[in-house]
Amino acid sequence: MNDFLLSILSGIHSWGVNWGWSMVIFTFLIRLVMTPLDFKSRAGMRKTTKLQPKLAELQKKYANDKEKLNAKTAELYKKEGVNPLSSCLPLLLTWPILIIVFSAMRTAANRELLSQVTDILNNHAPTMEPWLWIKNLWMPDSFFSPAWPDAGTLRMIPSDMWQSWFNGFGENLPALLQGAGLTAESFSNANLTATLQTLATQMSQNPAYVEAMQTMPGWEISIPLMSTLRVVNQYNGWMLLPILSAVTQIIMTKVMSGKQEQKDKLAKAQEQQQNPMSGKFMTWFFPIFSLVICFGYSSAFALYWVAGNVVSMIQTLIINKVLDEREKKSGPLAGEGTVK
Repeated sequence: MNDFLLSILSGIHSWGVNWGWSMVIFTFLIRLVMTPLDFKSRAGMRKTTKLQPKLAELQKKYANDKEKLNAKTAELYKKEGVNPLSSCLPLLLTWPILIIVFSAMRTAANRELLSQVTDILNNHAPTMEPWLWIKNLWMPDSFFSPAWPDAGTLRMIPSDMWQSWFNGFGENLPALLQGAGLTAESFSNANLTATLQTLATQMSQNPAYVEAMQTMPGWEISIPLMSTLRVVNQYNGWMLLPILSAVTQIIMTKVMSGKQEQKDKLAKAQEQQQNPMSGKFMTWFFPIFSLVICFGYSSAFALYWVAGNVVSMIQTLIINKVLDEREKKSGPLAGEGTVK
């Protein structure tokens, strides 16, 4: 599956499309394929939400009889034709797909990074993959990230890819790698850390690499108990994608919450009064998580994240409109009225 998705992504790029726009098109196609699962999940979520007032009545009525409560709850679900798992199962099915998508994108990024490392070790400037304001799509979009691959980037490439890369040269090793005494065994998991340090040392013999990685005067920031942030001559981006990932995550959360009935809003307000931190935590956790992840990962991944959020928002708006029209034609969903 990983190879299949990678072939699709590479196929889009082979049409002459920049890698950045290839990622956007690829993201759109993946979200399009998952639309039926998203639709089923949203429909199930809406039915379950409409049923909440009746469930609350049951919980109040049978608060001291858990066995009776479970039986009546199951009876209510059956009567109203609602599957409590209908909103969860489609989402669970999308996770393996998203993990495979990320793996395919990571493989593509690693291949391109290895190509850039080869350029550097041949005493050349690497062939960059720019996208709008970003100099190199395979490095993080940040003032504090170099556009050229650095030691931290090398550590993200797995051992098997390093071994395939090294074995592919045969006797035609890059200029700065000749005489380093490396073998295929040097790239095994046990020896990889030391080998990558050797590679970083060899890369630093490239004068253009040294110039690109030098800190800009006055742009080194020391954070107590943390690492030092520095802006190098060839910094990679303006940090827009990490910020956009957080902003779009906030907007997407609001869009996906959908329109609620007044009684559902009151129920939610009562719940937040009892546990005021829960709502705030869920509102801000994912945007902050998005910001941190996209700050440290490649711009390609951050672009995928932002594009995915935007497409998901559009999908949700369309699905909500379709479900609203369906409700108007078929009448109220299950959950209206009172329990007996």
